Amino acid sequence: MKTVGNLKIHLTASTIAGIVLFIVIRQYVHSFTTMDDEEIAFAMTVGFLGAVYTGRFLSLLFIDGRRHVSWMTLFTISLVFLVATCFSFLFIGKAIQRQDFFHDFLFPLAFLTMSLTLGMLIKLYRTRIYTHLLEARILAANSQSELQNLQSQLSPHFLFNTLNNMYGLSITSPDKVPALLLQLSDLLRYSVYDAKEMFVPLKEELNYINNYMEFEKIRIGERLHLNTMIEPFEDVGEMIAPMLLIVFIENAFKHSKNTTSEKIYIEIMIRRWSDTILFSVKNSKGETPHERSGGLGLENVRKRLSLLYPDQYDLNIQEEDKYFMVQLQLKIKHDEKDQLPDSR
Repeated sequence: MKTVGNLKIHLTASTIAGIVLFIVIRQYVHSFTTMDDEEIAFAMTVGFLGAVYTGRFLSLLFIDGRRHVSWMTLFTISLVFLVATCFSFLFIGKAIQRQDFFHDFLFPLAFLTMSLTLGMLIKLYRTRIYTHLLEARILAANSQSELQNLQSQLSPHFLFNTLNNMYGLSITSPDKVPALLLQLSDLLRYSVYDAKEMFVPLKEELNYINNYMEFEKIRIGERLHLNTMIEPFEDVGEMIAPMLLIVFIENAFKHSKNTTSEKIYIEIMIRRWSDTILFSVKNSKGETPHERSGGLGLENVRKRLSLLYPDQYDLNIQEEDKYFMVQLQLKIKHDEKDQLPDSR
């Protein structure tokens, strides 16, 4: 639907621009000659629009994998455009009057160069502006989400309950406490320091999720029936936005734990499918009054997904009487290749 909408916009803009250009060019040509002025104006209009759109596609050669356009590239193409424009207006009169072969050759060359470089400049400047705006929006969203993630994932309430469980284990099973303290240290280190990057290796994010689940096993105890199928991702070049999946997992544990059911069931699946991540989490539901299916962080996750993964994810949240399930298909990012989306 978005592609069809863009095509309609381009067709409408091209039609309007073509009509205006034809009128202007015809008036300009008419000042030199009255013979074949409409044919000349029509040919120049079609050639100009065709070259502009061709230049728009040629500009992709000057956009790197991170959607960045250098100032040197813009300066060089702008200089060529200005020179070609000057030569076009200099030779157009003699070319229309067909005074000699020299001007007949130079004018089409200059006019074609001017049109091509104009199309390239439109696309390159638009891409550069879009990229800078997108980076600013992403940084702002990440700055806001950082505090929300720290509050919802490692809030004082979470740490208080964890330390209480550790105190109990220090009496009943003191041999488990050192390993749990190390896990707590890893959780804090990752969320406070490592998760500040825009994208992190999938391997590190999955390590954080595994540490978090170990803590939840301690908090919930024997009531928990946890079934996980998490495929390892060893390639450090495979990236994901940090603290993204953990929000859905945290909500599954939180809402299951708060029910009055004797047993609670949670299923978590993370695996690869082609160049995407398939993630799902399903948790049982009780009849807890005023239970909310969302929770802290879900709204923030939706915003981050729309910014960081436009047209690159599929989120489905399903709520039934007995269970709550989240399914997410997410494109795997690669370092310095496709971390920013196309500006189209």
